[in-house]
Amino acid sequence: MKKIIFAFLLFSSYFANAQAYHQNNSQEIKFNIGLFLAKSTIDFSYEYFLNEDTSIGGTIYFDRDAEDYSGSFGIGPNLRAYFMGYEPGSGIFAEAFGLYYKGEEKITDNINNITTIDNYNTLALGIGGGHKWVNRSEKFTLEATGGIGRNINPAEFQKDFMFRIGLSVGLRF
Repeated sequence: MKKIIFAFLLFSSYFANAQAYHQNNSQEIKFNIGLFLAKSTIDFSYEYFLNEDTSIGGTIYFDRDAEDYSGSFGIGPNLRAYFMGYEPGSGIFAEAFGLYYKGEEKITDNINNITTIDNYNTLALGIGGGHKWVNRSEKFTLEATGGIGRNINPAEFQKDFMFRIGLSVGLRF
């Protein structure tokens, strides 16, 4: 009798676990297609899901226009929390991010007609948010995101704030 009860408990716990809200694909790579189409910026992101509503990740981008608002190169981490999604790691999200980026600023002296180029390296900390949609197989994603960050050590010619925006497509594995 004890063996039958043990087998029943083992069998029922298997099905109880099968009903749980779990995530098969805990990693995702994304390409910011919106930024690429708008400015030809190459922007890749990686995301690792700690559980169904929290993730950590990183971003790296390259832009051929060093005078752009976010420079010519950037790299940084992020931490996300998801809310109200139908699938794990989907729905509305909020994020905190850090970003190291570098670029250049052209300054023209109108009196002497002299143009100088100042290079900068800076670090920004910020917050953002957006929405992520996941297909039923949890393999493909579409994400709209935006955020604002404060430059920690801006040069005197540089703005105090920076912003991020994107429309990304992703693949989970």
